[in-house]
Amino acid sequence: MSTERGIAAGGRPSLTKRLLKALAVTLLAAAAAFLALEQYTPDGVPILEYHKVNNRDNDEWTLTTDDFAAHLEYLSEQGYSTISTEQFARYQIGAFKLPPKPIIVTFDDGYDDMLDNMAPMMEAVGMRSTIYMVVNYVGLPHYLDWSDLNRLRRRGFELGSHTANHIPVTDMEPLPAFDEAKYSRLLLWWYANKRVTAFSYPEGKYDDRIVTYLKENDYLTAVTGETGYNTTTTSPYHLRRVNITRPAKYLPSTAGLRIRLARAKIWHIFGWDIGEER
Repeated sequence: MSTERGIAAGGRPSLTKRLLKALAVTLLAAAAAFLALEQYTPDGVPILEYHKVNNRDNDEWTLTTDDFAAHLEYLSEQGYSTISTEQFARYQIGAFKLPPKPIIVTFDDGYDDMLDNMAPMMEAVGMRSTIYMVVNYVGLPHYLDWSDLNRLRRRGFELGSHTANHIPVTDMEPLPAFDEAKYSRLLLWWYANKRVTAFSYPEGKYDDRIVTYLKENDYLTAVTGETGYNTTTTSPYHLRRVNITRPAKYLPSTAGLRIRLARAKIWHIFGWDIGEER
């Protein structure tokens, strides 16, 4: 009996050991696949969606300055070069040549840390971003004012409209929805002294009415909240973004960015980001 038990115990690994070995092999394979996916560069342009960069707020939409610095370092190491949404629109019609690894970095709402933190940090690594401003927030506490927006524009940051009041246009009747896009653009153009062609749908929500309005009123692009890559065939009024939020405390600063960029690549590889075409 004791001999049989010894053979059973020592003759082959226990079930637990076999499961642990299988788990280890699976994790190694997954890590290798993830690293390979990181190095893969699909055709098209990813667009990152940020909101705030400061050490004051502690919500999911805010990255600390250290976290954002880590993101910029990662993007630089991966060889990304930033372009504007207007340059992307020109690329779609063959009027702009993309750099080898293009990316668009966007910030919604127009918080004051765009001037104090985001801009100098991006300038330090030779990058720029697009800032979508809610125009009726201009000058409110913790938001940019018109002078700030002009300074950012002169430093090469693109300005776009995020409507007048940050109300989802799908929740409004047609005329008020159109006014949100119309007057926000006119005010940005007037006070920032720059033609505005970029639009961000509040909460990423849109419908055919607002898309038609944007097309007919000199907007060149509009960004949604849907993930994926953007190519020559992507509708410029249904541009996809990669939403970036505050990293979990137990993960490295760049973990969320890397995972969400990989997810966007997977969506693109399998054609799940095709959506509306031009």
